[in-house]
Amino acid sequence: MTPQEEFAEALRVRREAAKLSLAELAERVHYSKSYLSRVENGLRPPGRLLAERCDAALRADGALLALLPAGPERQERQEGYEGHEGREGRDEAGRSGRGVPRRPHPDLIPSPSPSARPSGYGAEFDQHIRRGDTRHLLGEMYEAGRHYQAAYETAGEDELARSYAVVRSARRWSDPGQVDRDLLFRIDACLAALADREDPPAVELRLRLTVHRAKKIAMAIGDDTAVTGAEPRTGARLARQALAELRERGRRSPGQIGDETRCEVLTESRWALYDFAPARELLALSTELRDLAVRSHSAYFQGEALVALAIDQLRTGRVPAAEATVSLHREFAARHRSRLAHWQQGTLDALMSLWRGEFGAAEGWILGEAGRVAGAMESGLSMPADTLSQTVLGQEYWLRHEQGRLAELFASPRMAGVQRRGYFPVWRAGLALALCETGRYEQAVDQVRAFAADADGFTRFPPSGWALPTAAILAQVCAGLAERTDRRAEISAYLPPLRALLDPHGDELVLAGWPTVLLGPAARFSGLLALAAGEPDTALAHLARAVRLVQRYPAQMARLRLDEARVRLRTGSPAAQDLARTALGIAEELGMAALARDCRELLTSPAGR
Repeated sequence: MTPQEEFAEALRVRREAAKLSLAELAERVHYSKSYLSRVENGLRPPGRLLAERCDAALRADGALLALLPAGPERQERQEGYEGHEGREGRDEAGRSGRGVPRRPHPDLIPSPSPSARPSGYGAEFDQHIRRGDTRHLLGEMYEAGRHYQAAYETAGEDELARSYAVVRSARRWSDPGQVDRDLLFRIDACLAALADREDPPAVELRLRLTVHRAKKIAMAIGDDTAVTGAEPRTGARLARQALAELRERGRRSPGQIGDETRCEVLTESRWALYDFAPARELLALSTELRDLAVRSHSAYFQGEALVALAIDQLRTGRVPAAEATVSLHREFAARHRSRLAHWQQGTLDALMSLWRGEFGAAEGWILGEAGRVAGAMESGLSMPADTLSQTVLGQEYWLRHEQGRLAELFASPRMAGVQRRGYFPVWRAGLALALCETGRYEQAVDQVRAFAADADGFTRFPPSGWALPTAAILAQVCAGLAERTDRRAEISAYLPPLRALLDPHGDELVLAGWPTVLLGPAARFSGLLALAAGEPDTALAHLARAVRLVQRYPAQMARLRLDEARVRLRTGSPAAQDLARTALGIAEELGMAALARDCRELLTSPAGR
């Protein structure tokens, strides 16, 4: 694809993302529709004036300007006149004339974009980096990687330039739970080349490479996906070292480390620590990142910061604050017209709809646009295939769980997707839950038993991150099996390690995915385990703690009221019936069929009468 064709394609993609017709964009940039059409179809090269106006009108933050093909200054001046093809404009003195371009509205005057700043490694190198950044912003990860690789090759023997290109490659999304070994090899080579250098550019690049290495190593979720000799804990350790070095250098030489490098270290180290650090610690990092990203004027880091902050606010139980952050991200996505930001916004909105019990709104995205967007991006090799499909499948799974329709998954091809991803612990737990909630109790027991054997009785999980949703779902499975089968003795062996994982997180909400769904308060799942262990007083204490986190959200309260009713029933309290009736009313109103069924069973059971 030629530079002219690349600009044309990017212009069309951004115009369509902005939901503007060709005529509407032509009116905004003060060029004729026919002229703009020829540029968009690659039949005519754009000049700087048109590129600037389109970049500003489509809020591309310099991304279109970065794709501007090189050309003589004369062409830019000539294009300004030809573009109107007979339109009348006014010159600065107010005289009317034909072919004179009108001055753009102040909103169409672009500000300098960080992505358009020269790197210092040469014009050809910069062109590949800018094109890669544009593709990345559009969510086209493979195309972005192609340009970053071209920049790497253009760098030749320049150690700094090669490292700069590898950092850009490392920013791209990869399949969840997998380690990109080829990228790790290049990161290691660049780190070795910069090991003894103390000049500021080398120091900054070494920090950035280190945190990307930390995150990539930490992506593994088991021995099968880990790099030999560099397990996920190694990534967390490297991240802490990089953060410490960043702080120390900042104290010794304020201003030596640039804002973009600081953003990079905070972003990647936070993800590397996700499975090992307390959620409150990560919230402090994402809050710092949010403020720093605004100051850096980097669209990439602003988007990263808003998503990270929303995740950490949700995990620490600050749901109203998270809702405000999601609204800010909605404005960000609208401003930047990025397909990737649009996807992330849709995912966040669906997550919040599921949490609030607005299942119709969630279903519209999950079974509608999410599938279409994922299909289009995956078929066009824009994104790693599993990144999007796991998110869609996870949200659809939880939607059906909340609606009491998990049985439908067994009758659909999507269940194969759940089974195929057994290397990811949360999906193994999810399969066991689906079996348990559809009455396949013996199969559920078999799944839990096999999972426990592979995970040393659930003692090999990290203390946070993906371990929490996995443990929470297993807690729900164990509680269900203990209540509905005669396997209480066997299940009891799994309760202590699951309680050891969940109990320290009693003030948190359990988030699955990055992000996919909120499962509920960790304290609720601790309560289920305590009840299964025959400790009703402890169970009630956990459930009371959970209520404080979710009392504004009816769907969550309905589950907690039924949980409490089961505990009260065990102790012979007459309050059990009132609690079950309250849960039943909410469940029927929201369309939570399985929960409503469980409420009726409790109310009609001999013990519940």
